[in-house]
Amino acid sequence: MAFQAGGQRPAPRPAPATPEVQAYLQDYTALLEAVPFPSLVVDHRWDVVLTNGAFRTLFRGAGPHPTAMPGDNFLRFVLFHPDASAVLGEHESSWCLPMLAHFAAALERYGHDPGLQAVRRDIAQDPIMEAAYRQGLPHWIRAVGAEAVEHDGAVRPLHHPDPRWGTTHCRVVVETPRVLEELGCTRLTLVLREPRRTPPRAARPRRTAAAHLRVVPAPE
Repeated sequence: MAFQAGGQRPAPRPAPATPEVQAYLQDYTALLEAVPFPSLVVDHRWDVVLTNGAFRTLFRGAGPHPTAMPGDNFLRFVLFHPDASAVLGEHESSWCLPMLAHFAAALERYGHDPGLQAVRRDIAQDPIMEAAYRQGLPHWIRAVGAEAVEHDGAVRPLHHPDPRWGTTHCRVVVETPRVLEELGCTRLTLVLREPRRTPPRAARPRRTAAAHLRVVPAPE
């Protein structure tokens, strides 16, 4: 995605780790752990700063991956981990494309950030992902509207490993207290909904990382 170098803003720098900030983060970690729904705190490049037990339970089945573990970088997990679709329902339309849209906005704003540039290179190395990013994403945004891109308030499908939840939906709630905002961080919570009981369906085979986007066909 093209951008003007002169209009880029530098990536936010973390606030000084004063004793007050450290104490706040310790207490905020305890608060996060007490939340019954999966919750995480990320920075502007989606590096994961904090998670709670419910988040770790949700993604406990994710196999090892060198760069895309859910507890390391959530953007990379959604885009590149071959097990992402086993947890994130309607993976392409409900998770990948909104995350690609947020990534594009972050790249516009923090174009020189090395972490974001590394994600851009990995997208370019996957022909299907690159086609979705450059061609499919603008078309999708025009088709569904800008509100579908936003995380806050979105209701998205999940496949929870706990059979009490099973296949269900979550509402994504984004909230950023002042201290987290000053640190350049955002908190997201996936508020689980009681699932609708339907007859079980045969398990779908897992897709490989290179083939999990079908919104745009691979270039010939």
